[in-house]
Amino acid sequence: MNRKLLLLLVAVLLAAYGMYPHLQRVLQRPARLAQAELTTLGLSRKLREGDLIFQTSQSAQSQAIQLATHSPYSHCGMLLRQGGEWQVLEAVQPVSITPMEQWVARGKNQHFVVKRLRDADQVLTPTVVRRLRDVGRRYWGKPYDLYFGWSDERIYCSELLWKVYYEATGRQIGRLQRLREFDLSHPAVQAKLRERYGKRLPLDEKVISPVRMFESPELVEVK
Repeated sequence: MNRKLLLLLVAVLLAAYGMYPHLQRVLQRPARLAQAELTTLGLSRKLREGDLIFQTSQSAQSQAIQLATHSPYSHCGMLLRQGGEWQVLEAVQPVSITPMEQWVARGKNQHFVVKRLRDADQVLTPTVVRRLRDVGRRYWGKPYDLYFGWSDERIYCSELLWKVYYEATGRQIGRLQRLREFDLSHPAVQAKLRERYGKRLPLDEKVISPVRMFESPELVEVK
């Protein structure tokens, strides 16, 4: 889409939603970020803190994750409201929060899906939301776990969300698996495993994948 037309559409939508303070900032953004703002705008008023957001990452390891888990979703984060803006708590290098439009812009085709605890109205009280934030904050600055171990010293994206929810609410979002349960047959997956582990694969390591969380009956899609 032509950048000027794209920015005009964003401006019109911001005005329609009464979000004038955002207007000047968006008009100064690169087209990709402006497009991400446009992509997220229609959903933004439906979002709640604690919602989980999924995308297809364009990182070097994303293909291997997709092949091993048979799912396009290879990265995920948790939505938080900070300074009046939607942010994504995510395990990258290191664990940190990222403005939602930047997070969306990084994903393949800027596609994302937001999911919410099925009984969020009853469970995610203001007190529990504060607990989610506090637990998440304890992980800020932790290094990313390239080896997908289950310790808290290093942490990967779906592990972060699973542990935050479990510690804050007692709910298990997604079934834990062992590494041996994944499809490790594809050459791209095997190459990534050799790069990370050499010949000693931790096949009994506890793992939670993005797709197991995505498919959890504990969650419903936000549309």
